Amino acid sequence: MRPQLKQNRPEEAFRINHRIRVPEVRVIDEDGEQLGIMSTYDAIRKAEEKGLELVEVSPKAQPPVCKIMDYGKFKYERAKQEKVKRQNATQISMKEVKFRPKTDDHDLDFKIRNIKKFLEEGDKIRVVVSFRGREIVHPEFGFQLLESILKDLGDGVDVEQKPTHEGRAVSMLLAPVAKLKVKKPETVRPEEEARPLP
Repeated sequence: MRPQLKQNRPEEAFRINHRIRVPEVRVIDEDGEQLGIMSTYDAIRKAEEKGLELVEVSPKAQPPVCKIMDYGKFKYERAKQEKVKRQNATQISMKEVKFRPKTDDHDLDFKIRNIKKFLEEGDKIRVVVSFRGREIVHPEFGFQLLESILKDLGDGVDVEQKPTHEGRAVSMLLAPVAKLKVKKPETVRPEEEARPLP
């Protein structure tokens, strides 16, 4: 029989309880109250009396700072926060919409509707006008088309990169405009409006 290899357990992000190897620590209780410096043994015992763990939250401090807490709940909340961060980091995607200098009106309208849809979903869009053959001798047609597209999009767009000519294409980078919260005007109740002046 082959000897079974022991699987290494992943290390905890924080040292807890008897994994804390220093003689004394600065302790914060579960309500955020400073308990001061005490021996690590006493701090662990205090945490265990409450059915909680002693967690080293600032190991480089002198002495290290530890907090009494429910470590399982703490890890769960951290995992949720990390998940939200990852979602926010990947939420904004880049789309690309391509045009030709002589795109017909129907195709133009269809693609502009798609751009508006992408902007509403929070995506960035690279709008590209590609040239073929001798079309490249008139790059101004590409600039004119991009300007026309911008006019059709109206105010709901932010131009992150102005139209530029590179190789056989003219392109620009668009992003959605951040929506501002409009404060509603205060309404006056009818009884207040009719109240006579003193």
